[in-house]
Amino acid sequence: MLDIKTYNMIAPEGIAEFPTDMYTINETDKPNALLIRSQDMHKTRFGTSVLAIARAGAGVNNIPLAEANSNGTVVFNTPGSNANAVKELIVAMLILATRPIFSSVQWAKKLNGADVSLQTEKGKNHFAGTELQGKTIGIIGLGSVGSRVARATADLGMHVIGYDPYISVEHAWRLSNDIPRAKDLSELLQQSDYVTIHIPYTEENKDLITAKELAEMKDGATLLNYSRWGIVNERAIIDALESHKIAQYITDFSSEKVINHERTIVTPHIGGTTLEAEVNGAIMAAQTLRKYLETGNIINSVNFPAVEMPFDSSFRITLIHQNVPNMVGRITTILARYDINIDNMINRSRNEIAYTMIDTDNISEKTFSELKKELNEIPEVIRVREIRKNR
Repeated sequence: MLDIKTYNMIAPEGIAEFPTDMYTINETDKPNALLIRSQDMHKTRFGTSVLAIARAGAGVNNIPLAEANSNGTVVFNTPGSNANAVKELIVAMLILATRPIFSSVQWAKKLNGADVSLQTEKGKNHFAGTELQGKTIGIIGLGSVGSRVARATADLGMHVIGYDPYISVEHAWRLSNDIPRAKDLSELLQQSDYVTIHIPYTEENKDLITAKELAEMKDGATLLNYSRWGIVNERAIIDALESHKIAQYITDFSSEKVINHERTIVTPHIGGTTLEAEVNGAIMAAQTLRKYLETGNIINSVNFPAVEMPFDSSFRITLIHQNVPNMVGRITTILARYDINIDNMINRSRNEIAYTMIDTDNISEKTFSELKKELNEIPEVIRVREIRKNR
C-alpha cells in the first residue's frame, strides 16, 4: 500500500501557522511520499522510505535537494498552478503604482461632518494619478506567470516587451506575435516604464538586478519583483530609491530596510495565496505523486530528469543511480544472469543523477529480492524499486 502524507497545506481556520510539532514525521509512519507547501524540510528528517516529495507551488528552496538526491527522493513542484493568482496580483500592483489609492482612502476615512461630499470633491485633485495605457512594461521571464502577465497588460493597452533567454517552446507558442522580445536585458530595461520579474531563483539569477541594471532603467521607472528574494540586490534598490533613479519598488519579499522605505509597496509573500491556487497546487501535486508512485514516470521534477514511458508490461524496475559511464551495461548484465527479458527500457540523466526504467515480464517476489540485492551492490546505485502493474 502506497502512503502519501500531507504537511502544511492549508492552516485550520483561525490558526496563523501550524504548530511546530505538526512538522514532525514520525518514524513509524514511513510514508512513501510527502505533499507539502511551505514546510521547511531542511529541519526535517524525511527518511529512506520517502520516494518523492511534491511541493504545492513553484519554489523548492524549502527542500534540501542534495539530501534528496543522495536519498533517491524525487522532488516535484507544480509550475503554473498559481500563475493566474500571481498575474492578477501583478495587475493590481501596477494599478496601485499609478493611482494613489491607499493614501486617498486613508484621507477620505478622516473626513467628517455634513459636507463630506463637498470635502471629497475639493480634495480629490490631490490624488491625481496616471494611466497604464500607452506605457511600456518589460517582463523578465515569459514562463507560466510572465506569459500571462504579458497578455493581461497588453489587454490594458500597454506596450509589452519580453525577455527570456530560456523560454520553452510551449510558452513561446502561447505568446502573441505582437509582443516583441528584447535581444538582451539592457534593451528591455532602457525602454520600459515598468519592469516586472518572473523567473526562478538560481545561482545564475542571484543579483540579476544590481546597481548596473538599475542605472540602465528609465528615470522614474517602477520595478516589481514577484519572483524570489535575492534576484534584486537590496543595497542597490535602496540606493536607486534614495537617488530617485526609480520611482517605486513593489515586491512580495522584503527586509526591514526595504519595507520601511516610503517608496516601496511590500506584500507579505501572497503572490500565489488564493483559495483557487492552493487547491490547484494541491491537486497537481497529488496527481504528480500518484503518477510517479504507480508508474515511475517523472514530470515536473526539479532534481531528476523528465522520464516517461508507457507502462505496457506487467512489471517495471526503476533504478536511481549516479550519472557515470557504463551503468546501463552493468545493470542489464545482471538482469541477463537472471534470464530476464527486457520488453522496454529508458535511461535519462540530469547533472549527477540518472534514472533508468526497465519493463519486463512478471518476476516473482523471491527472484526480485535477490535481483534487488545484487543491483544495490553496484556502488553507484542509490535506489532500486519494483512496480507491479494493477497492484
